[in-house]
Amino acid sequence: MRSLGITLPKAPTPVGLFVPVNQVDHMLYASGQGSFFGEHRIEGKVGRDVTLEDARLGARYCMLNTLAVLEEYLGDLNRIQRVVKLLAFVSSDDGFYQQPAVVNGASQLLLDLWGEQGRHARSAIAVNTLPSNLSVEIEAIFTLK
Repeated sequence: MRSLGITLPKAPTPVGLFVPVNQVDHMLYASGQGSFFGEHRIEGKVGRDVTLEDARLGARYCMLNTLAVLEEYLGDLNRIQRVVKLLAFVSSDDGFYQQPAVVNGASQLLLDLWGEQGRHARSAIAVNTLPSNLSVEIEAIFTLK
């Protein structure tokens, strides 16, 4: 990651009664992470309050937060074998239909880090609102080596 100029944030603390990562055998299920990096937040409806470019950055923030909780859980991201699937929610204004382009911000980060092992199945879903007025939330599934 350092060679790509990527710095992970501090792993976010869950704001509810759940764990950030749940492991079943060699599968890791990461809880949804939102579109913030430290104090910088991407908030509001995409297509009204937030541009496509900022929303794409928000999706990248979601994945950086996911990687931060995985690193805290595993101790080393090199234990990850591949990315299996992303489930992404994009707070969208009526008439905004580019949810897949938003989520590319997260997908590109994973491809940059793991190459073909970062290629994943994915859903990008428009929603009316997200917790804390965040623009994007993404949950993810990974396999371990």
